[in-house]
Amino acid sequence: MSSDFPDMTLDQDNLFREEVFTDQKIGTIRIMTPITIDGDRDESRELQYIGQTQVMTPAGALPLTFELEASNLKEAIAAFSEGAKQAMERTMEELREMRRQQASSIVVPGQESMGGGKIQMP
Repeated sequence: MSSDFPDMTLDQDNLFREEVFTDQKIGTIRIMTPITIDGDRDESRELQYIGQTQVMTPAGALPLTFELEASNLKEAIAAFSEGAKQAMERTMEELREMRRQQASSIVVPGQESMGGGKIQMP
């Protein structure tokens, strides 16, 4: 293999089994169960509950993924709405910050940054 490609080796110390639950309307909850290399439950690590949904915007569907503070599926379902709301607020704030940074960028002809682009940050 060429050394130009990134290392694509799975981290055998960080394996999870995934279960997906959905209402087929609003979103999904993924339960990530930590497992050992043999496929057995890894009791030394906690289950992870991950919420996923999408919000329609004028630019199209905006996917949201967020961690849910829960210890079982019932708690994850109860936390889903608030988790989605917080993820949406964070995403909108990140978009505002990106717009602000882009608006304050200065284009300097003939000068290149480290990335080879023409946009210079003040």
